[in-house]
Amino acid sequence: MADNVSTEQRLQRALSQLIAQHASDSMPGKPTATALCQIAGVSRTTLYRYHPGVVHALHKWQHKHWGRAAPSQQALTALREENAALRTQLGQLAALVDHYFAAWSESQILLQRREGELAALRRSSKTKLASVRLESVLNPGK
Repeated sequence: MADNVSTEQRLQRALSQLIAQHASDSMPGKPTATALCQIAGVSRTTLYRYHPGVVHALHKWQHKHWGRAAPSQQALTALREENAALRTQLGQLAALVDHYFAAWSESQILLQRREGELAALRRSSKTKLASVRLESVLNPGK
């Protein structure tokens, strides 16, 4: 290519050539930034740092023509989404467990306190507790 052609123009021509090669099936696989840089004769650093428009055009073309993922990739994506949903549910379940454990602990403390109060009342009243059974009420002689 001529020396007076800018890097931007070389990249644009290389992108057109790369797309044409992939459209004619003469080049297998997905068009990559590496292949684009090899055709244009520039480094990947130059491409990404100084020519984001060309990178955007390449990505746009890739997603348009190669957007469909392979079945294994689709399955992987579905599993990752399910994993994320399960992590969310796990977090919610952990919060519920914490809530119910705190409620149980508080209930235990209250029961212990009430049992202590009842024991103190029994000791201070010195009264004999009477058993109330249905038999003793109906048959007082027994």
